[in-house]
Amino acid sequence: MIIRSGSCLCGKVRYKVKADPIRIGLCHCMDCRKESGSVFATFGIWPAHAFEASGEVRYHEGRGFCVNCGSRVFSEPAEDEVEIRVGSLDMAPTDVQPTYELWVKRREDWLAPLDGAEQFEEDRL
Repeated sequence: MIIRSGSCLCGKVRYKVKADPIRIGLCHCMDCRKESGSVFATFGIWPAHAFEASGEVRYHEGRGFCVNCGSRVFSEPAEDEVEIRVGSLDMAPTDVQPTYELWVKRREDWLAPLDGAEQFEEDRL
């Protein structure tokens, strides 16, 4: 079984996932841009039952941030899934690639669509 770990920038929030991601995606929406400071965010969806975290997290509209350094690390676990920012992993899952892009209507003109990835104008159906 693959166990991946990750943390916020200061290390006070730590997490583990004990499974492969269900899917990996890119998001170009304004919320992801604003909270990441980048033109898109890369995230992975894992089964909630395979996720565990420690440290103090505050949530804003479901997005989890470290109270100490402000890093965005994961979303509040739903009943069956948790979204993790791939950049917060200690070792990125290089064995998987994004299979879809969200909010492509906001993608920068200088960024090409990801080859082979499903494209969604806004949220995934």
